[in-house]
Amino acid sequence: MPEFWINMGPQHPMTHGLWNMKVKVDGETITDAKPEIGYLHRGVEKIAEVREFQKVIVLTDRLCYVSSITWSHAYCLAVEKMMGVEVPERGQYLRVIALELQRIASHLMWLAAYGPDLGLLTVLLWSLRERELFLDLIQLMSGARMNQNYPRIGGVRNDIPENFDAMCKRSIEHFLEKLDTDYEKMLHESKIFHMRTQGVGKISAADAVNWGVTGPNLRACGVNVDIRRLDPYETYEEIDFEPQVWKGPDAGDSYSRFICRFNEMRESCAIILQALEKMPKEGAYRTKPPRRAEGEGYVRTEDSRGEALFYVCGDGDDRPYRVKIRSPIFCTMAATPLMLRGNKLADSVAILGSIDVCVGEIDK
Repeated sequence: MPEFWINMGPQHPMTHGLWNMKVKVDGETITDAKPEIGYLHRGVEKIAEVREFQKVIVLTDRLCYVSSITWSHAYCLAVEKMMGVEVPERGQYLRVIALELQRIASHLMWLAAYGPDLGLLTVLLWSLRERELFLDLIQLMSGARMNQNYPRIGGVRNDIPENFDAMCKRSIEHFLEKLDTDYEKMLHESKIFHMRTQGVGKISAADAVNWGVTGPNLRACGVNVDIRRLDPYETYEEIDFEPQVWKGPDAGDSYSRFICRFNEMRESCAIILQALEKMPKEGAYRTKPPRRAEGEGYVRTEDSRGEALFYVCGDGDDRPYRVKIRSPIFCTMAATPLMLRGNKLADSVAILGSIDVCVGEIDK
């Protein structure tokens, strides 16, 4: 039988967004693949250059609606670096709490999508159920459930309510209990889940580094790289946590990517609890920035999908002269042919779902 190409999207539900994966098959075996993006391109970088600095935040919120706080935060960090603005300590802790709440909500959204990919519809319902807890907490902080527009240049938009600490601890306690019971039985003890993911979609650590893969997808290869630890920002230096790195066999497969994200949710819970304890009980949460700025600001942060990078250049006007965004999944997408080659066509859904695609940040 001759080899031929098959379109796996963008209409296919496994795509997690508007992108197309063309796979070349020899019978049931994938011999090559070509990711095709650009269906959702919105030109955010150029639109930002005609908006005032503070008004760009609503654009960055929409780079990835599942993890919007991390993107607007990265932009604010870059502008603050260019302006020389110092964020008050309480504001930094509030940012850390918001970022980790968003990270958990993002991972749960990924897990909710990944479960049905492998036939586990119950995981969809459970993950969305637990995600609501963290969206409630984010809403308490920001007033919105999606596209929160919470970070501000100089700090955050508003302080947290008085009962936030108690509600946060109660939700985390409930969530950790669910992880140890329901999710352990459904995922860690499922032979079908293991068969669909273990040894499937492997990529070596060297190839992952060379192709620019970052975040949980890189740590699943056994590479200990976490920007929060290697190049700390905000108050991450004051918090005790360990990046979740895969240390077992079959590094870089779909199962290791799942484990790294699953364990990362526990670690984020620990970070939030520490931040609540160490955060000053009183003090300012925001510094007023200048309206105009000149210079350059360059930062990288640990988004829930990998290394997010923002470069902002100012020419003395009240809006950016240039904005450049580095999407972690944009680079990871280029490495997907390596993960797919040699696997069966039926495994493509399990492989592509395991990398946590967000097309909004790709087609920025």
